[in-house]
Amino acid sequence: MAEVVRQEKKYLITQSQRIQLQHQFSVLIKSDPHNESNGYRVRSLYFDTLNDRDFQEKEDGVERRRKLRLRVYNPQDDFALLEVKQKEGAYQRKRSVKLTRRQAEALIQGYPEVLLECSDPFAAECYGMIRVQLYQPKTIVEYQRFALIGSENNIRITFDHQIRATEGCFHLFDPKLSLVPVFPMAQAVLEVKFNHFLPSYIQRVIQVCDHSELSVSKYTLARRISHSVVF
Repeated sequence: MAEVVRQEKKYLITQSQRIQLQHQFSVLIKSDPHNESNGYRVRSLYFDTLNDRDFQEKEDGVERRRKLRLRVYNPQDDFALLEVKQKEGAYQRKRSVKLTRRQAEALIQGYPEVLLECSDPFAAECYGMIRVQLYQPKTIVEYQRFALIGSENNIRITFDHQIRATEGCFHLFDPKLSLVPVFPMAQAVLEVKFNHFLPSYIQRVIQVCDHSELSVSKYTLARRISHSVVF
């Protein structure tokens, strides 16, 4: 199991701000080695309970909440990451375990027993959570991400745009998956993740974004369409 615990701030920015801030941060901290010229693709399949408990808790601002998802970075991959992201006060805790493509597809089709093939206790925990609380696939969200990483305080800065989703198909590994925009194409999301404190040189750059801090997640953006909630 991999585990990351850190604080997280999100900001709504324009595409012109994204380009400008990417350039500014690229001078200060290093580019993620997974970046290509335009970053890399992220595709996640989110699970939720029968009554959409995780979605509703996010909408209601519940202090302690979680999200369960399968994530791939390329539909051609032969693996996926099963992740649980938990909000715990000011911190976000993310735990993940690597599944084979076969295991991920079986989980999507409603066979969580495949998680018992893993020796990792976290996989067994996910199995119990899915079985007891009846988690099932709800939506796939995909976006383009450009990431940068700092050497201190576990800093990670990401720019997400072209955010699209579907609630009608859960073929996570389909390279031609049909998706629709759930976010204005002229806007992007900046995420700043860190431990302990944010260095002043990072704070100075994001000052222009302070008025646009977000609490919304990409998962809730996708689910609000079917829940008929105006964003």
